[in-house]
Amino acid sequence: MKPTILVVGGAGYIGSQMTRQLAAAGYVPVVLDDLSNGRREAVGPHRLVVADMGERGALDALLQAFQFDAVMHFASFIQVGESVTEPGRYYDNNVGNTVRLLQAMVRHGVRNFIFSSTAAIFGDPAYVPIDERHPKEPINPYGRSKWMVEQVLGDFESAYGLRSSCLRYFNAAGADPDIALGECHQPETHLIPLVLQAAAGRRADITVYGEDYDTPDGTCIRDYIHVSDLCDAHLLALQQLRAGGPGTRYNLGNGAGYSIREVIDAAERVTGRTIARKSGPRRAGDPPVLVADATLAKSELGWRPRFADLDAIILHAWRWEQEHFGAAAAARAPARSGPD
Repeated sequence: MKPTILVVGGAGYIGSQMTRQLAAAGYVPVVLDDLSNGRREAVGPHRLVVADMGERGALDALLQAFQFDAVMHFASFIQVGESVTEPGRYYDNNVGNTVRLLQAMVRHGVRNFIFSSTAAIFGDPAYVPIDERHPKEPINPYGRSKWMVEQVLGDFESAYGLRSSCLRYFNAAGADPDIALGECHQPETHLIPLVLQAAAGRRADITVYGEDYDTPDGTCIRDYIHVSDLCDAHLLALQQLRAGGPGTRYNLGNGAGYSIREVIDAAERVTGRTIARKSGPRRAGDPPVLVADATLAKSELGWRPRFADLDAIILHAWRWEQEHFGAAAAARAPARSGPD
């Protein structure tokens, strides 16, 4: 019998890609999503249960109906700026609802848990690239909520034997190479899709938030990881847990950071279009440089990114933009050029 995996948040950007890759690897994915941020069509032919992950009745019914081998969690709120202005919402969902999910797993004897965490738990880096030993000092509620969950998971393993692996990364980006799934948030807040919307003429320009950081060009530097590579790492972590391996924590990234300006320049290079830019104020809670060291994941999981090049990540995302938002949108005149 094929192992059945519960994918919480499986209608979202990363969760839907994970669901697809699980099925390709011989697992049976079942998606739990309230569709507040996910898309029903992204689940494809796989089983979808529409419910809140913090609702005890729905969780008990679901965990009674299926014999799950593991749970994979992708249902956190993820916007740094919003977490600063609405911290209660982030702690309620990211921490409270996750604890309720874990309690349901304990009640029903599910002992393997894969958590989509974040390298934002490290805060302003004392050094880069950031390895797993780096101090955990998150500087915004989003990062703190994820770090709280990681600590809760340690307690649940000690008390209940619930083993977990946490995958910490910064910016997931791109689309799968065959363009079946890609990044589509409402509203969209991530840099690469916003830049490509400007390239396609679906928005007038791109705002650069902060140009006076202590970086070579004054804009924030981030580590971008292809969504397919990210899901590969989650799949390897799942296989490790199912084989009886210990609960672990891994940082994921390409080890190379790119500034906001470098991302926009790369998008212009890939699309052949001029992208208008305008300046905006710094966003609260944004560190200047975040780059992850994935050495441990590579050595213990055997993980190797297939699409580490920024141009490849943007190319897949651009093909998704063109395929799913229409040739007419992609063929519009490029955004007017503006000041860098």
